[in-house]
Amino acid sequence: MADRTDSLREMRIAFVVANEGIEDVELAQPWEAIETAGGRPELIAPQPGQASTVNHLSPSRRLPVDSTTDRLSVDAFDAVVIPGGVANPDRLRMDRPAVSFIRGMVDAGKPAAVICHGPWMLVEAGVVGGRTLTSWPSLRTDIRNAGGRWVDEEVVVCADGPNVLITSRKPDDLPAFCRELTRVFAASQAARV
Repeated sequence: MADRTDSLREMRIAFVVANEGIEDVELAQPWEAIETAGGRPELIAPQPGQASTVNHLSPSRRLPVDSTTDRLSVDAFDAVVIPGGVANPDRLRMDRPAVSFIRGMVDAGKPAAVICHGPWMLVEAGVVGGRTLTSWPSLRTDIRNAGGRWVDEEVVVCADGPNVLITSRKPDDLPAFCRELTRVFAASQAARV
């Protein structure tokens, strides 16, 4: 674990997930990076209770949900993270409050970090047009059809829009993804002070 810093100064970061199918490492490593940088991650899902993670397709952990998507307020959070896993964003994009929240965060200029299959949520929210991002390769056609530019890179930071999007392809990209999300989140916090 890295040394604790205070670069995120108690920022509230929403980790928006479905109640099942979250790729464990894509939740755990960004969560730890945010806590290590002094941020306050919160697990948000459509249903109260618990959310289940997977290690690829094998069940992994059950985690307590902090709040539900129907209670989300853009004003209450400073940034958002959407982990991947095939099932997680596919289920989540059917949840209207979650989709509205993502659209609201982007429109409000708040940074979003999205990995693997997570960009399906960006497509569903209609916030991909004119943006450059990466994802798990099977999403490239969805991203292009939504008006985005897909690239095959470990991490992409796109500021060509109302907010900054940080995207990565897969678990192997997590070190770069976590580095960039903490850097971008800290810069957005510093800009507001």
